[in-house]
Amino acid sequence: MITPFTLHVPETDLDDLRQRLLHTRWPGRETVADTAQGPQLAKIQQLVNHWATGYDWRATEKLLNDWGQFTTTIDGLEIHFVHIRSAVPGARPLLLTHGWPGSVLEFRHAIGPLTDPVAHGGSAVDAFDLVIPSLPGFGFSGHPTGTGWNLRRTAAAWAALMRRLGYERWFAQGGDLGAVVTAELAALEAETGIGLAGIHLNMALFTPTDDEMRDADEAERTMLQEGGYYWQTLSAYSQQMSTRPQTIGYALTDSPVALASWIYAMFQDVGGTHAEHGDAEKLFSLDEMLDDIMLYWLPGTGASAARMYWEENRRHWSAPGTIESPLTVPVGLSVMPGEYVRRSRRWAEKRYPNLVLFNEVARGGHFALLEQPELLVADIRETFRGLR
Repeated sequence: MITPFTLHVPETDLDDLRQRLLHTRWPGRETVADTAQGPQLAKIQQLVNHWATGYDWRATEKLLNDWGQFTTTIDGLEIHFVHIRSAVPGARPLLLTHGWPGSVLEFRHAIGPLTDPVAHGGSAVDAFDLVIPSLPGFGFSGHPTGTGWNLRRTAAAWAALMRRLGYERWFAQGGDLGAVVTAELAALEAETGIGLAGIHLNMALFTPTDDEMRDADEAERTMLQEGGYYWQTLSAYSQQMSTRPQTIGYALTDSPVALASWIYAMFQDVGGTHAEHGDAEKLFSLDEMLDDIMLYWLPGTGASAARMYWEENRRHWSAPGTIESPLTVPVGLSVMPGEYVRRSRRWAEKRYPNLVLFNEVARGGHFALLEQPELLVADIRETFRGLR
């Protein structure tokens, strides 16, 4: 069964949130002038003040309901998804998968251009029906009560969802954790023929080999250095959630300010180009960030979303696509200049022998489709234009 899902958060829940925000016990301010110790007190207080006094959840709630939300049970877990059909006859199905700390709202600025390209400067041949699920334990999907819900199992669930919706041939796109799910879908296509006709990634999570690192050119050495800085300095959230998700889960579930600062740090640290890192408000409105935070606060997914990192850590973050087992479906790869984890064309061609697009995008960072929807939509269209 596929069941329509209408979201209406009780006003008592919103009142409870406001009271928690107004009674926050604040730490002292940071002892440095930059973000080296994490989100700055003044920035988080500004965010929280707007959350408590100026933010309108009902507008976002209406947006989600207007898109068309549904739930269905797959492999024993209820999956929440948005399904938006294009009015263009023959529109191709496209599955979009978010990451952490993303949500279905990550694609909000791309939905119009993808479903109605003519109205956004494109051609009718580039129209897509969109399927946008919430990852297990994220948003309004169910919270797994046992172990095993990793990104590989999620990919199998997504393939079942597309079959259930009646799509026999379709495409997939993702970044961050969504890039791993999308690559897993490509691996499943090679194994069992799930109907996947091609993928687009805005992040490639394979690990260069020792030989590739030793023979890296100047640009590739820069990629390795920046990736190393990210894992060494900015990835404390990943280390915590990969090893002790329950510990951080208490704070993320009970304190809205703890949750907000945990997520805000990512908008701050990896949004935009390298020159823009550290200034979240330059790239995202307060409402955009709070909308995303609310999709963790309202359903209480602080711990359940964090456990996805723990599940993947048990698999040793084994993203598919290697020199030994390359992904054979057509692949488009957009490399964002502000992304810390970047890969070169020659590295990518060894894992994606059918690389139909490789583009070093002019602007943008980790939250690619939220930050630069026009540029990413152009790459998605180009990737899939010749594929049916």
